[in-house]
Amino acid sequence: MERTLVLVKPDGVQRGLAGEIIGRLERTGLQIIGMKLMQVSEELASEHYGEHVGKPFYLGLVSFITSSPVVALALEGPSAISTTRKIMGSTNPAGADPGTIRGDLGVDMGRNLIHGSANEQDAAREVSLFFDDSELVSYQRATQPWIVE
Repeated sequence: MERTLVLVKPDGVQRGLAGEIIGRLERTGLQIIGMKLMQVSEELASEHYGEHVGKPFYLGLVSFITSSPVVALALEGPSAISTTRKIMGSTNPAGADPGTIRGDLGVDMGRNLIHGSANEQDAAREVSLFFDDSELVSYQRATQPWIVE
């Protein structure tokens, strides 16, 4: 089983889209093993976006992610990272396919509603930044045999 981090970004929370976004992710069959509404601190934002330090857009990223609460999710399931990224859609909503979160709900690249881990290494690092092990709950969902062979 693979794990990934998803953030419903401040624009998703402020627009009242957290439930819609979470529902779309759950309907893929991925399982929520951690979830919380939180205010991202500048320190956490700096760690999360560390690879972008020095880039022209870095300060804007930190400013935006700390501007309002986010919903942090840890998801688990087969191919959790690629499944999440597919349902999220392209980073720029203008080029995102219809049926994806960004394609249906997004308008602007700087306000693209959702973050998802890019790969297994990022996922492990990001999940541990946003969740302590004690906040992650592994459990057998009753519908699991109907989702995964």
